Amino acid sequence: MVEEIKKFDISNRLYILILVLVIGAVGYLALDMGFYAFSVLPNSYTKTIVVSGDGKAYAKPDVAIATLGVKTEAKKSDDAVSQNNEKMNVIIKAIKALGIDAKDIQTTAYNLYPVYNYTERFGNTLTGYSLDQQITVKVRNFEKISSVLDAATTSGANDVSNLQITVDNPEVAKSEARKKAIELAKQKAIEMAKNSGLKLGKVVDVQESNYYYPSPMSYNSVADVRQASSSKADIQAGQEEFSITVSLTYQVK
Repeated sequence: MVEEIKKFDISNRLYILILVLVIGAVGYLALDMGFYAFSVLPNSYTKTIVVSGDGKAYAKPDVAIATLGVKTEAKKSDDAVSQNNEKMNVIIKAIKALGIDAKDIQTTAYNLYPVYNYTERFGNTLTGYSLDQQITVKVRNFEKISSVLDAATTSGANDVSNLQITVDNPEVAKSEARKKAIELAKQKAIEMAKNSGLKLGKVVDVQESNYYYPSPMSYNSVADVRQASSSKADIQAGQEEFSITVSLTYQVK
């Protein structure tokens, strides 16, 4: 019996010793692999630099945009719609007679809503319907602005507002500003690489942000619109600025 107990004790100790050795070996291998991965990470990680450039371009405004509207009220919704559409059709016909192309006339608002009258005795009572319809008109000849507004109001427009002088197609100026920004960013990258001893690789990322500075030519009231359009001295188109910032990310060695 004593012999059997001793045998059991020896085998148990041997098992524990083997287990400790195995755990130690596994831990050593894990630490060694982690150290190896850490040591090679900087060599395999892609190094990059980011450079940015700003480009500006200017364009002369070539179009005036005016908002013309008609508001009509009637007891029945059908009457409000038919009367309002009839008035707007007369306005559009008068504008086209001045040489405004159909593609430069666009409906931008068409809102039909009920009209209520509130009294203490009956509360809100439906009295009819109101239709607000608006169109935007592009006038490409600045000398015709006053004539267009006069024709619209004479034909029944009772809401004339928001005259803006702007660039109809800003993409040409934006493209020019973008090219300048990219060229400046490239020059910066070349200088940085030369001065730091790095070697430029390929571009791996491009980011762009753009800024638009419209000319301060905007009128919101009917009086301001008519005053500006009736005086050639007030219609000074000036120029609009387009600014674009481009960021380039280069691989470097």
